[in-house]
Amino acid sequence: MELKDFMDLSKLQKIQDDFSNATGLAAIAVGIDGEYLTEGSNFTEFCMKYTRGSEEGNRRCVKCDNECTGTYFCHAGLMDFSIDLMVEGEKVGAIIGGQVLPEPPDEDKFRETAKELDIDPESYIRALRKVPISTEERIRAASGLLERIANQLVNLEYYKYHNASRLDTMQTEIRQSTDCIETINEYTRNLKAISSKQRILALNASIEAARSGEAGAGFAVVAKSMQDLSTQSEDIYGDIEHSVNDITRTFSTLSELFEE
Repeated sequence: MELKDFMDLSKLQKIQDDFSNATGLAAIAVGIDGEYLTEGSNFTEFCMKYTRGSEEGNRRCVKCDNECTGTYFCHAGLMDFSIDLMVEGEKVGAIIGGQVLPEPPDEDKFRETAKELDIDPESYIRALRKVPISTEERIRAASGLLERIANQLVNLEYYKYHNASRLDTMQTEIRQSTDCIETINEYTRNLKAISSKQRILALNASIEAARSGEAGAGFAVVAKSMQDLSTQSEDIYGDIEHSVNDITRTFSTLSELFEE
């Protein structure tokens, strides 16, 4: 199961963008295969153009991406975070980001880092000066808040998707049941018509038996029994028809509720 299988990613993008605008932290959502699922928010030139733009810097960044979790200090001295997005105990994606300084930087130290990464030190420092600065406490609190909000959203979207599938199945079953009920109604109508004909035949037989006098006495008894059975059958078919109509109304009400 992956995040993109059940979620409207534009909703996650909106929360991610709002979070980045409010805190200054960079953020982007990734799938369990590492594929980017959203557009990056608030990414810094310092990280993306310079640090990851160098071969050694990118190697170190990838190592951090693969090995570090939670809120942590990256190899370049900035604070980053990695938030797991979980549904029913299963990881379905993550939000990674940060790219923020927990205190004003020691520029001489970053110049040394630039030399290690084979980056022009002055260009590196100019990009460094554009990196947002916060406190470690605020950075950890912000990433923790994003983790709670993002996971609540992801789980809500999952349950909506999962329940929608169940409702689709239920609607299909209701339609099939409605078709079966209509078939039962048709059979019942046919049986009522047959019962009515039986009652007419029994009545005619009674009349003929009466005309035959004593010779038709036995036949009259049989005709009377047929008429009684026909009347009982009509009553039973009528009860079935009423019950089926009640069930039909119930299914109609359920169908209307699902369609709202």
